[in-house]
Amino acid sequence: MATAWRTLEDELDRWVDMGAAATLWWRDDDAVMPSAPLDRLLGLARDADAPLALAVISRDAGPALHERIADDPLVSILQHGWNHQNHAERGGKKIELGGLRGDREVLDDLRTGWRRLSLIFGRKLLPVLVPPWNRIRDSLVAALPGLGFRMLSAFAPRPSPLAAPGLIRLNTHVDPIDWRNARRFAGDDAAIAQLVSHLAARRRSHVDPSEATGLLTHHLVHDETLWRFLGRLADTVNQHAGARWVTLGEARDLS
Repeated sequence: MATAWRTLEDELDRWVDMGAAATLWWRDDDAVMPSAPLDRLLGLARDADAPLALAVISRDAGPALHERIADDPLVSILQHGWNHQNHAERGGKKIELGGLRGDREVLDDLRTGWRRLSLIFGRKLLPVLVPPWNRIRDSLVAALPGLGFRMLSAFAPRPSPLAAPGLIRLNTHVDPIDWRNARRFAGDDAAIAQLVSHLAARRRSHVDPSEATGLLTHHLVHDETLWRFLGRLADTVNQHAGARWVTLGEARDLS
């Protein structure tokens, strides 16, 4: 067994030693329509019996996506901003929910997006906002419960379970894509290092131990090596007593 995978096995063994199983959840971003990569993602999640949260771009999604996932009990829909457009100041990090736009304009777009997704996906849509590029202006966060959102999901260990009163924060922690290197798979070593780092930090209570470890994927840009990694990761989680996949609802309740 390669060293990186042995490291993951060792970490999961430590969870078993303390009588627990590490909780993991899976979020995939930028879904808009059926595609071959989406079919492959859904098949992988189905084979792994892993709940899958699809973060959908509000403006661009249509009924065809709903038809593709409507009968899949493992799939839920989250709101991925409005149109995934960058409004950062020159030289700033990419952001849709903030930057050069005022709070009222952003909130109006989110409200419109929520109505649109509700009409398309019905009960499949959960009251969860996923900011594009995992960034949102701080002043907007407190307004989200007023729009009906109950969860906010970005990236990195959360500083606290609540992002604002009435708004649970549930982040992702493992992004296997190297965005600065032609959006390629970062490799087993780098991806597993992220995963083990968060799991170990939870086990030692260096970060919030109740926050399920989040896997973040982007099915539209996966290369073959990343697909193989995800298959092996899913098998490892399912075969080891020290880990289990959870739904967003389960992750929320654990918080």
